[in-house]
Amino acid sequence: MSSRSDWRRRKLEGTPASCWLTVASKMLAFQFMIEAFIFDVDGTLIDSNDFHAEAWRKAFKKYGKKVPFDKIRPQIGKGADTLLPEFLTENEIEKFGDDLAKLRGEIFKREYMSRIKPFPKVRELFQKIKDDGKRIALASSSNEDEVEEYKKIANIEDLVEKSTSADDAEESKPEPDIFQAALKLLGNPAPETVLVVGDTPYDAEAATKANLKIIGVLCGGFSETDLRENGCLEIYENPIDLLKNYKKIVSINQE
Repeated sequence: MSSRSDWRRRKLEGTPASCWLTVASKMLAFQFMIEAFIFDVDGTLIDSNDFHAEAWRKAFKKYGKKVPFDKIRPQIGKGADTLLPEFLTENEIEKFGDDLAKLRGEIFKREYMSRIKPFPKVRELFQKIKDDGKRIALASSSNEDEVEEYKKIANIEDLVEKSTSADDAEESKPEPDIFQAALKLLGNPAPETVLVVGDTPYDAEAATKANLKIIGVLCGGFSETDLRENGCLEIYENPIDLLKNYKKIVSINQE
């Protein structure tokens, strides 16, 4: 009499290859379930992009450079090291680039920081992620002191595990340094288990260079086309939309 194990072996030997591939893909998806999120901040969690552009405009003007808001706004999402070359010569950057960037920060804090609001449902989204056992890190091209203030504004200080800023990167977005620094702070999890959320094409480009998956949000003012062309796999409106579609988002590796 054949044993039950013999019967199972014969059944498995007769299983079509396509079924084995399906099983294998599901096992792989399970192995690489999303375990951590890395969020950009400006334009993703808080409504600050226009304020940053206006602060840069005023700082440029102080140094005799009349740069229109509409020229600066598409560059928001970059750090000073990658934004300034768009508008200044190498000689100008060497002479007063650091001072101009410092002035921009002072103007931003003095005139705009108190006016910044979080997008609706940011805390609820982060609470959902934490309740699901996932980890959260922030990765921003803003300065460290600005990022700390943003966490207070969004009321997420107790929900964020790690955060990185322009101070943690040799080069800011669209280079991958900031996301790589966030990965390191998280203990270098497998890139397949991490999902980035950002609002600019520079987030998308940086995440792609770091071999990370990224989804985009439109609340920062960039187009869906810009985000997809630079690497975003999926596009959502804002944190409310992310919260609404959370189950789909954490299953991105299974699609």
